[in-house]
Amino acid sequence: MPTILIHINNEDPILGEVDSFPGPSDTSLFVRNPRRRDGKDLHYLLANVTQVIWPMNRVTYIEVMPGEDDEQIIGFVRE
Repeated sequence: MPTILIHINNEDPILGEVDSFPGPSDTSLFVRNPRRRDGKDLHYLLANVTQVIWPMNRVTYIEVMPGEDDEQIIGFVRE
């Protein structure tokens, strides 16, 4: 399950997991385990909420966080 960082208009970024990335025709974004970037709960959600649906018109952009497999990739190294 990919982890993403969602940037919503006039709000702090939200970290969460998605089953699949949104497509160009999607109007909503389904997010599991929404939380702040530091892992704390979002103050405007109830404590027992595990999934949130955001309309795509509120989302500015989405960052895809590296997964466990991506961390094994070695980038450019200057010797």
